[in-house]
Amino acid sequence: MKIIVTTGTEIPGKKISKVICVVKGSTLRAKHLGRDIAAGLKNLIGGEIESYTDLLRQAREEAYNRMVNEAIKKDADAIIGMRFMTSMVMQGSAEMLVYGTAVKFS
Repeated sequence: MKIIVTTGTEIPGKKISKVICVVKGSTLRAKHLGRDIAAGLKNLIGGEIESYTDLLRQAREEAYNRMVNEAIKKDADAIIGMRFMTSMVMQGSAEMLVYGTAVKFS
């Protein structure tokens, strides 16, 4: 099932007939010692820390897919107002959260 996901509150050409609920997805990721060593070296010389970039990309995808799957289970046609946020849960780990409003079209 294809579902429309947008950060906006409207979808051109579609009429929202029902707000179902807030849907969300999250994942918790921890740093890895090998990545920390590489990140420390990058801090000294500058530049992108590619291992952390990849870790965050994976976390965003995982959280996003969980949110979409929740919306599909609720028979939604779209998710509006989608937002990402992150927070540190404990030293060395962070949660990636994505949420939005599941809606049905008329």
